Amino acid sequence: MRDGVNKVVLIAGPTASGKSALALDLARRHGGVVINADSMQVYRDLRIITARPTVAEEQAAPHRLYGHVDATENYSVGRWCRDAMAELDTARLAGRMAIVIGGTGLYFSALTRGLTDIPPVPGDVRAAMRERLAREGVAALHAELMVRDPAAAARIMPRDQSRITRALEVLTATGRTLTDWHTEGMPARLDAAHTPRVFLRCEREALVQRIEARFDAMLAAGARDEVAALAARGLDPMLPAMKAHGVPWLIRHLRGEISLDEATEGGKRDTRRYAKRQNTWFRNQLPDWPHVAPEDAMAALERQLNG
Repeated sequence: MRDGVNKVVLIAGPTASGKSALALDLARRHGGVVINADSMQVYRDLRIITARPTVAEEQAAPHRLYGHVDATENYSVGRWCRDAMAELDTARLAGRMAIVIGGTGLYFSALTRGLTDIPPVPGDVRAAMRERLAREGVAALHAELMVRDPAAAARIMPRDQSRITRALEVLTATGRTLTDWHTEGMPARLDAAHTPRVFLRCEREALVQRIEARFDAMLAAGARDEVAALAARGLDPMLPAMKAHGVPWLIRHLRGEISLDEATEGGKRDTRRYAKRQNTWFRNQLPDWPHVAPEDAMAALERQLNG
């Protein structure tokens, strides 16, 4: 690697594709710092159920932005981008490679394409919108969004509760639509064309097997108890941490509503569907990223680093 050049590496891919192992291997080779770009691994309450790096892995190389947010918080893309830039600056000043790794596409898009910097939505506005969602249903809110911000409504699936309520919250709180806000915001922080990057492409059957084996391993490691501790906090079920894959299903199991086998299958199914959405999102939104098989990823990154 040329001195002073290509000090940032981006590693993305669907859940359970082997990103963490690749990042750790690269960090060991180059004395790098691993920076999290997964929207659920930021929550300290969710080490096991989100498959965060283990304590031993964190000791093998510096890891940043893992478990630094409480489950009561609604951690935004904008906040992650600011936190990540601070870590990138720290790594640069220390002369260390920064390895940004995760599966949240919007995080990578924010770094390489910029981000709309929307002001925080007040808690009372969020609470009122969630009450409306419970009372009126998602179809009614989507119909309202079609009238008030048709451009945003056209981009959002009609049953996507989180994004529909988010769009209406922003409009209510700021008086401006998401479409208006998208014309302004944070600039891109990295030039993707000159940043080594890979998206791990896995064959579907192999990825499904990895997802299901990992979920079983998380349960064996204590995910059920971890979720029980989270549920005991009595948090708003609309918070992001409360919707992490497997969490709602295990909470239903803990309440006696379903069996552990049913909760396990539900968590696995949601994770499989999420992995499919991740593949589709990156293919459509960041089409210039190299897609490589996990076993070829290290060689692909080294070629880019030395190119």
